[in-house]
Amino acid sequence: MLTVGQELHTYTWIDNWVKVPEVSSARKNGRTLGIVCTDDQKIVVFHQSDPGILIYSQSGKLAKSWGGRFLGAHSASYVKEGDREYLWLCDENSCEVVKTTMDGEMVMQLERPDHAMYSEGTAFIPTSIAVFEERYGGNGDIWVSDGYGASLVHQYDKFGNWLNTISGDEGKSGRFSCPHGLAFRYDRAEPELYIADRGHERIQVYNPEGQHMRTIEGMLHSPCSFTFFDGCTYIPELFTGIKILDPDDQLIASIGDHDGITTAPGWPNMGGTDWVKPGLFNSPHDLTVDAAGNVYVAEWIIGGRVTKLEKVIS
Repeated sequence: MLTVGQELHTYTWIDNWVKVPEVSSARKNGRTLGIVCTDDQKIVVFHQSDPGILIYSQSGKLAKSWGGRFLGAHSASYVKEGDREYLWLCDENSCEVVKTTMDGEMVMQLERPDHAMYSEGTAFIPTSIAVFEERYGGNGDIWVSDGYGASLVHQYDKFGNWLNTISGDEGKSGRFSCPHGLAFRYDRAEPELYIADRGHERIQVYNPEGQHMRTIEGMLHSPCSFTFFDGCTYIPELFTGIKILDPDDQLIASIGDHDGITTAPGWPNMGGTDWVKPGLFNSPHDLTVDAAGNVYVAEWIIGGRVTKLEKVIS
């Protein structure tokens, strides 16, 4: 068994915990870009194939799959309203932002906001969604990052009406550059919205009203998304590896760094097995953490790669 991590964040590396279905679209593309854990501990993978949504049990058995239209699958967010579960999905090809049931029924679709930058011809290419969930005291507002288009973050109300847009200029840190991932943090005195300002190698933190609170920088190179668990922040970095920050946003663990791999010609897909090795990440794009503290990592590789880091209990 291969062990990775440091101190309280030590894990057994389970390589290729699950494999995506062997279909032609997965062999052609099949990049595993989004991953979430549901309240009943199922692991949902969103990948660029048909079907796009794969729902696995804790044992790694494929329990359900659907969603052939999301060939530009980019990110997934899990929300709960009362006893009803939903997914919010971003597709970078169709530029859709949709809310679905766990069975694939579409409930809502957000429209591109009527912002001046889009009238100038800038593309709207959404990359992430965060909902200020009512079950945690929020108002249901939906935040969408346009990471690959105008580098803006848009705020909608729970009915899908556009309310506001933030650009990064609200604080001293300045404009976002590829605001790639969003997530609300609820374990502070007041909830906070974390924004992965990936192009600037940092995190910008806002309150739910869209006011800049602080910037976290100096320890990251390519943050993609966030998962909060047991007071810590788990961050997949595309270029590569996973960072774990403590409750004070200080770095306490770095896992799976594959030094120099991203400068290789053709990265992330042209190096065969030399580029995809146990213990080393190639291109982490998203992760999730289950109730036991196990970490599941999805990577931006043709054919997909989902790694489980099983928590070592000392």
